Amino acid sequence: MAARPEGTPVWTDAMYTDLEGAKTFYGDVLGWTFGESSTEYGNYTQAFRNGKAVAAVVPPMPGQEGATRSAWCLYLASPDVAATAEKIRSAGGTILMEPLQVGDFGSMCIAQDPAGVAFGVWQAGRHEGFELEGEDGSYAWAEIFTREPAKSDAFFTTVFGYGSKKIKDEHMDYRLFDLGGPQPVLGRMVMSPEDFPPEVPSYVQLYFAVDNCDKAVEAAESLGGRKVFGPMDSPFGRFAALLDPQGAPFAVIDMRTTVGELPELV
Repeated sequence: MAARPEGTPVWTDAMYTDLEGAKTFYGDVLGWTFGESSTEYGNYTQAFRNGKAVAAVVPPMPGQEGATRSAWCLYLASPDVAATAEKIRSAGGTILMEPLQVGDFGSMCIAQDPAGVAFGVWQAGRHEGFELEGEDGSYAWAEIFTREPAKSDAFFTTVFGYGSKKIKDEHMDYRLFDLGGPQPVLGRMVMSPEDFPPEVPSYVQLYFAVDNCDKAVEAAESLGGRKVFGPMDSPFGRFAALLDPQGAPFAVIDMRTTVGELPELV
């Protein structure tokens, strides 16, 4: 596989106190199966759909069981994770986990933008990232949910060289980031005080593709998940936002069921 351009979403994982519970939930909702836990790497466990790697789950390190809330982390591609870490610092971001080599799989760091949005950086080695995208049970899209859009916009365009276009809508501040091609790679949404209580931090919302949004929501709720909003139709697909039983936000989208015209960009 050719190296993905810098700034491309390439992988996601999440930390769960109840690892078996997470595996059961996502196995039923998204059809994931799971490989063996890698004891050498803290019981890191990859998830698969149709035999292809789509994500991973991992338990907290000993002593940190209650210190970290469950959340999906999106990793963006980098040809040199140490150089990207320096760009992150120069742009006003914070390195939460210093660059670390993960055997021959690759190298990573965890960072935060000036508005508090956490994300990962991945320099591929043997592990090149998603083996399946845009198909049922796999990564489909991600949006930066931020309370301070000016800070987040300036940061991500500086660090990753994104182009930036705004959806023409006087009622909504929504921006798309691209890498020079016709297809965007990330969205950016503003967190309004009316919709997001102050205790909800800025974050990256991941969307996983499903063949039926309504059935996926029903499955999630039957297993202890909670619907935040939706299902709702859009020109991009029918989608819903959820919290899994351990509190990690995510979304599901049926990209085959579209309603309305694609919005104009400015």
